[in-house]
Amino acid sequence: MRTLYSALCLALVLFAPVRAVAEPLPSTPPERVGLVTDSLAEIDTLMKSYVDDGKLAGIVLLIARDGKVAHAGVYGKMDLEAGQPMRRDALFRIYSMTKPITGVALMTLYDEGRFQLDDPVSKYLSGFDQVKVFAGKEGDTIKLVDLKRPVTIRDLMRHTAGLAYGLFPATPVDAMYTQARLLDRTQNLDSMLERLLKLPLAAQPGEKWMYSIAVDVQGKLIETLSGKPLDEFFSQRVFKPLAMHDTSFSVPATKLDRLTVNYGKKDGSLSPIDGSKTSQFATAPALLSGGGGLVSTADDYLRFAQMMLNRGELDGARILKPETVDLMTQSHLPDDLVPIKLGPLPLPNMGFGLDFAVRVKTGKGEPAGSLGEYGWGGAASTQFFVAPRENLIYVGMTQFMPSTPLYFQEASKILYKAVREPANAK
Repeated sequence: MRTLYSALCLALVLFAPVRAVAEPLPSTPPERVGLVTDSLAEIDTLMKSYVDDGKLAGIVLLIARDGKVAHAGVYGKMDLEAGQPMRRDALFRIYSMTKPITGVALMTLYDEGRFQLDDPVSKYLSGFDQVKVFAGKEGDTIKLVDLKRPVTIRDLMRHTAGLAYGLFPATPVDAMYTQARLLDRTQNLDSMLERLLKLPLAAQPGEKWMYSIAVDVQGKLIETLSGKPLDEFFSQRVFKPLAMHDTSFSVPATKLDRLTVNYGKKDGSLSPIDGSKTSQFATAPALLSGGGGLVSTADDYLRFAQMMLNRGELDGARILKPETVDLMTQSHLPDDLVPIKLGPLPLPNMGFGLDFAVRVKTGKGEPAGSLGEYGWGGAASTQFFVAPRENLIYVGMTQFMPSTPLYFQEASKILYKAVREPANAK
């Protein structure tokens, strides 16, 4: 009988269906984790209004507390033209929400003693000690000066390296970035770095907070330190341990039916700018962009955020040391660089840690529980945050460019009003 029982158990294992997606975190009624159901219903009303008013095509919104999903909202369409309803396991272009993942991957090497935060980047990537710095213009001539100090890895991770992005026309250096097509998907990281090092910095290291291509440089740093391609390293160190089976730099043909159509506005209406089966993400890029190259689902990203809230561990998989998570999620900026400003958009009371924005103060009308909140968003209007004091996670996915953080910021205000009981002690 024992032999028959063992054989049956083996058969169940061998012939059990293989899950294509990660198991979501367990669900719970909101009231059981100290959230008011009626207040969360206001978030549903708000999200539905964005869809009904033609502001967004579709949305997936997940709210978790105490390690459980207390609210899951799925709204609108993945593909307006085909009338395809949004689904919870839809794939979204997360763009700059790739950055925190890159930071975590890099810090796994920090935990192994492979580098120190104040090491010069040139110790590992040659050429960074030779770059010049933009110092204004004299007529039509750009003035360049020498570095006052080396660019450090900490500078890369807190966006004080003096690097630019080419997204905001703030300096002539941004125009150089645009002309050099540094983020061309058809050119690899080696080519990106070679072209980058021919350009000047936009500011002296440490003197300004400038959102930049620095996280793509971190991606190359990971490859150099580990000896592995960035996609392979991500898979081994982050995605597989966290069961993030739907997060990658491209979407395989078998999953393209879950990739949302990406939209912009044309003549006041939503208009496709990147399809699903015809998407640029349907083919593997040469550029493995640690700054903005990933596609993911709301549930995959929630697992990543829950690992961070758990101080480096999820379901028995340890990604980072607890003290390393603490280090990443505290602001590393001097007071004179706070608050940060994203292009023309000020981010009140926000400092910056190691690849995460961090709330360092609470302003008028903001809940005290938001102090220490950290997170980031993406170019297609995706957004997430982790609030350690409230044991709370918020992940909002949508498909609209350019980035409009207001959609999810309004929802987060309602969410904090829904918090009625203290978080469970960790």
